Amino acid sequence: MKKTKSIFASTVVAGALALQSNAQTGGPVKPESTEAIRPFHIKVSDAQLADLRRRVLATQWPDRETVNDYTQGVRLATMKALAHYWATDYSWRKVEARLNALPQFITNIDSLDIHFIHVRSKHKNAMPIIITHGWPGSVIEQLKIIGPLTDPTAYGGKEEDAFDVVIPSLPGYGFSGKPTTTGWDPQRVARAWITLMKRLGYTKYVAQGGDWGDAVTEQMALIAPPGLLGIHTNMAATLPPEVSKALATGGPAPQGLSTPEEQHAWDQLDYFWKHGLGYASEMANRPQTLYGLSDSPIGLAAWMLDHDEKSFEMISRVFDGQTEGLSKDDILDNVTLYWLTNTAISSARLYWENKLAFFDIKGITIPVAVSAFPDEIYQAPHSWAEKAFPRLIHYNKLEKGGHFAAWEQPKTFSEEIRESFRSLRDQLKTS
Repeated sequence: MKKTKSIFASTVVAGALALQSNAQTGGPVKPESTEAIRPFHIKVSDAQLADLRRRVLATQWPDRETVNDYTQGVRLATMKALAHYWATDYSWRKVEARLNALPQFITNIDSLDIHFIHVRSKHKNAMPIIITHGWPGSVIEQLKIIGPLTDPTAYGGKEEDAFDVVIPSLPGYGFSGKPTTTGWDPQRVARAWITLMKRLGYTKYVAQGGDWGDAVTEQMALIAPPGLLGIHTNMAATLPPEVSKALATGGPAPQGLSTPEEQHAWDQLDYFWKHGLGYASEMANRPQTLYGLSDSPIGLAAWMLDHDEKSFEMISRVFDGQTEGLSKDDILDNVTLYWLTNTAISSARLYWENKLAFFDIKGITIPVAVSAFPDEIYQAPHSWAEKAFPRLIHYNKLEKGGHFAAWEQPKTFSEEIRESFRSLRDQLKTS
């Protein structure tokens, strides 16, 4: 999210890197060059999983909240339901197997190891796409869209809509390396992603992102390398200057909100600025202070659940027994990944590094596609998107879905990606 000073892994990684190094020869192998692309395999030890369960069971619980709603944060009953499932019925091995069934790799870019999933389509003339997650997400967010994008004919699509899919883990997230020096801001990540696509041999490609993924993807668009044909965002930066100023100063809605969609977007943003920025403020100002997230799995889970109101309410309902876009396993797969890789604080540093006004217009001139989901932090109006992106090639106001759109609504999200880039496919055939 937006970074301002006023508001807004571990043994697993080491072991996995050793496994992938030894896979071909039976012993450690030194890469031939810093540009080597190495196979990657995840294998969490039984001891780590046992320690996680022990910590969950040993949680020191606070008193119950003094209200009957979510206004004081994640409710005690929700967290106890989550803890019970985590300690008794949840299996990390299932998602570990799903990840290991995919082609995963590590490559070193700008002196940092970058983990990524890379699935090539069986169909000819597939369009390469690099998809970037956000916080509190990971590559797990995108697992459900890999099949529909790489093999569209198996999911109701057409062969000519196929993609080669690249999904990297942000620096400090998941199985990517953790920066040990400052400077890994969205601009630097964008440059790393451009290097990654070039290293994979892609001379023409598109990019997609939401949350931090949007920040990185929009920076790629500003750099505008010759091979980047266009971008898609599900959390677009489209705020007119007068709206951005009013939010920053805590003032009333600016004059000129001319449509119900613009007024709705203002209402969403005004609420988020006043009630939803606590996590972002702390990570932007004092990420290292969050030691409890590295020491308590329940503390980590609660911190990750309390992101934006709509996602928080949806996830809470899941652990209250209702059926939603995400399952209990979906939610705990992601939280467990953060825990096992010990990336709570290293991921939070991206907020500290960022100097961008997250939702402000950046001046992108290459083709842009926007999918506006209703339960996002704000649903970007068509009128704002047209002004922010002079080459807007697709805009759709969706009826369902929120911040984790690819995760919550994979069918709709995949269809949006196909439609968004259909007009750019002819450029793949030109030199």
